[in-house]
Amino acid sequence: MDYNNAPLVPMSSPDLSEAERQAVLSVVNTSALSMGPYITAFEDAFCKYTGLPHAIGVNSGTAGLHLCVLACDIQDHDLVITTPFSFVASSNVLLYERAIPVFVDVDAHTGNINPAFVEAAAADLAAGGRAARQRLPRRGSAQPGPLKAILAVDVFGQMADYDRLRQTANRYNLRLIQDSCESLGATYKERPSGTLGDMGVFAFYPNKQITTGEGGMIVTSDNNAATKMRALRNQGRAPGDTWLEHSYLGFNYRLDEMSAALGTVQMQRLESLLAARQRTAAWYSELLEGVTGIELPQLAPETTRASWFVYVIRLAQGTDRAALSARLAQKGIPVRPYFSAIHLHPYMVERFGYRPGDFPVTEDLSARGLALPFSGKMTYEQVETVCQALRAALQPDPHDD
Repeated sequence: MDYNNAPLVPMSSPDLSEAERQAVLSVVNTSALSMGPYITAFEDAFCKYTGLPHAIGVNSGTAGLHLCVLACDIQDHDLVITTPFSFVASSNVLLYERAIPVFVDVDAHTGNINPAFVEAAAADLAAGGRAARQRLPRRGSAQPGPLKAILAVDVFGQMADYDRLRQTANRYNLRLIQDSCESLGATYKERPSGTLGDMGVFAFYPNKQITTGEGGMIVTSDNNAATKMRALRNQGRAPGDTWLEHSYLGFNYRLDEMSAALGTVQMQRLESLLAARQRTAAWYSELLEGVTGIELPQLAPETTRASWFVYVIRLAQGTDRAALSARLAQKGIPVRPYFSAIHLHPYMVERFGYRPGDFPVTEDLSARGLALPFSGKMTYEQVETVCQALRAALQPDPHDD
């Protein structure tokens, strides 16, 4: 049997019910496939959930982050403090506008951006001179602009330390963008994800807490930014523009009605979806407690509710992750490295001159992280199968080829 094509346990599975299917079918049976009532309903659901006045549906989390960058007036050579431990989209959206990401390392326990390092970087950049130059990448920053923003990422469903990030943002007059693409449903000191920056962004890829297939949502209380982002997502058509009038250079970042219908029903089920994912995570933590050679996910004291996007363990130093993954694949268990350090991707090295050792905590987490199969649809038996295979793979038979 080819286990690579037929895993015993899928890496992830969207949780869809008949209600979602019927909602999508109801759209298909009309002529309103875009810019109809469901996008409004989906946005209203996020306004209600977050308590913020504005929600702007877009076709991906990346599109949402890009619009936030534009709304913050981040341009050529402007500086933005951000994290190298993330999916590449959080840095790519800065490169789209030819801005310069100023990376700082992350917290060793959570993987989230380290607020002390953010504060130090902002102070150095504000001081200028040698301290500022040492913060910039080796290449691609000969004529840096001003420091404009902090772009923080909520890693693996747990929010960063936003009170401390907000203090830094206020002190240096910076915009604060919250990449909440992995943290829908999480709370930080009882405050919901997406609400702790000047704007927050969610994403709905099939492995997320809710899914629309592809899609994203921006939330904000900034009236001017919301108006601009709504225009930019729709080819730059501002309020008052007619069908073929465009006030801005915009984008086709709209979310279609079928996706919005799917998302609207998913939001109605959000609490049960989050509870199912919490149950899966609890099973993993129970069955892997005390297993030699791995570290389990850790929650910060400020995390009053984790929103389990993935379940990522860390292997002991010196473990051959590739060999371990291959042994698990032979047993029909798919696993994935998670994340790969952004600053060491070839295009980032070529453009900015980054080297191994620049951000040691990020590089350590990137080298040891391993995402296990995870979804709210997993059964206890499936989790048990993964854990048994993992324990066996960590202690391979020396006689195996």
